Amino acid sequence: MDLEFNKNEDKMRLLISEMTQKFDKVSLGGGKSKIKKQHEQGKLTARERIDFLLDDDSESIEIGAFVGDGMYEEYGGCPSGGVVIVIGYVSKKQCILVANDATVKAGAWFPITAKKNLRAQEIAMENKLPIIYLVDSAGVFLPLQDEIFPDKEHFGRIFRNNAKMSSMGITQISAVMGSCVAGGAYLPIMSDEALIVNKTGTIFLAGSYLVKAAIGEDIDNETLGGAQTHCEISGVTDYKSESDEECLKTIQNIFSKIGDFEKAGFNRIEPTEPKKDKNEIIGILPANRDKPYNTIEVIERLVDNSDFEEYKKGYGETIVCGYARVDGWAVGIIANHRKLVKSKKGEMQFGGVIYSDSADKATRFIANCNQKKIPLVFLQDVTGFMVGSRSEHSGIIKDGAKMVNAMSNSVVPKFTIIMGNSYGAGNYAMCGKAFDPRLIVAWPSAKMAVMGGEQAAKVLLQIEKSSLKKQGQKIDKKKEEELLKTITNRYDRQTSPYYAASRLWIDAIIDPRDTRKVISMGIEAANNSPISETYNPGVIQV
Repeated sequence: MDLEFNKNEDKMRLLISEMTQKFDKVSLGGGKSKIKKQHEQGKLTARERIDFLLDDDSESIEIGAFVGDGMYEEYGGCPSGGVVIVIGYVSKKQCILVANDATVKAGAWFPITAKKNLRAQEIAMENKLPIIYLVDSAGVFLPLQDEIFPDKEHFGRIFRNNAKMSSMGITQISAVMGSCVAGGAYLPIMSDEALIVNKTGTIFLAGSYLVKAAIGEDIDNETLGGAQTHCEISGVTDYKSESDEECLKTIQNIFSKIGDFEKAGFNRIEPTEPKKDKNEIIGILPANRDKPYNTIEVIERLVDNSDFEEYKKGYGETIVCGYARVDGWAVGIIANHRKLVKSKKGEMQFGGVIYSDSADKATRFIANCNQKKIPLVFLQDVTGFMVGSRSEHSGIIKDGAKMVNAMSNSVVPKFTIIMGNSYGAGNYAMCGKAFDPRLIVAWPSAKMAVMGGEQAAKVLLQIEKSSLKKQGQKIDKKKEEELLKTITNRYDRQTSPYYAASRLWIDAIIDPRDTRKVISMGIEAANNSPISETYNPGVIQV
């Protein structure tokens, strides 16, 4: 390998190391002392419960590990949003697992907790995946109740989704392994089957203190809503377990008997590894993100046998389209090409920028994949659409709109990998979060914003200078440099993949070497949900 590759690889390894260190920290939830307390109560932690349930040596994807990063610091933080969500396999059945982390504010629901739970349910509903809830929560975090309680995408939406999933025939199993209070008590009971752990699990609309205050009744929590009460008196729960482990084994037994349903029928053959070393994928993106590179080199380390059937090669070259297989699954790949290329008119085109011809090519390729029932994979490293009089006169807005239209109305499942830049309308056209990708993940090298940092900082600086001058302040060279540094630092923080992950704009930050796994497991999930719609892009200007 050449020196440039080594530099790129070193940079990516540092980013991966940073990601691993951050994950190690958030995976402790509320910290070692809180974990110890949980163990002393005879309870496993959220992650221990999920690890126990998952099949040995099976693949899994954690959704939203970095949710809440840098948020709610005035309340002590909310690592992973106080809930752990994983796509994995239980008794060889692919499913979603949702576990409240009681080491984080007793598992209380912050606004981002609700958003994360709704994302888990969305994935389950889109892909008709069974879902397991491991409940251990003190309920809504009261200081922020106004941001979680009454709106459409707030706490109540979870119960609406419980009912909708039931009508769709999606299996929902709940285990009450700690507190299950107030409105949260409806979640396990709106599931198909509910389990409860004796002496540690409780369900009630109001705890003993509130009951005393409301109606003057003296009663302890166990008698009010413990396992014996709900399994033998109220009939609210279906199974009583004596320990977390026994409860989780019961779930495994239930899952081992779930039958298969109709599949979507996406094409899959025997998988093969890429011919080119898939581990080399971490050395391709330039450490200096302004430098061009050949996106085909990335694709050849992602796809089976490194075989890529390129569509319209030589036309619209700032987007690469083509057919391939990932872990045996047929896919259509749409990737921003970062090479400097010369158009047929002899003009140099900047890599990562979408031009009219590349938008036109992508639009037609999306239609082809929909006709053939081939899932779409978007590899993002885009700075936006080309600007300037030449582009405007050639109809770049119209051509960009056609691409966005085709992508928005696509009925085959879409998967988005943000490798590098994801700026402006380029994020939209390449299937950003607003356009319903089944999964959207980012490499540690990703950056998301309305425009690049350097350009944005200069624009923001001019606005700030103008504002200060109106206030009568003089701006000398030193003051201008200080302002630019402050603005740049703030903007850079907001373009970080961790900023996006904390707000669930992306589902996960991944090691680039795990990209094949994410795509493959994503398509396997999507294959559980037959396509019922016909592709119709609507009105498109020619």
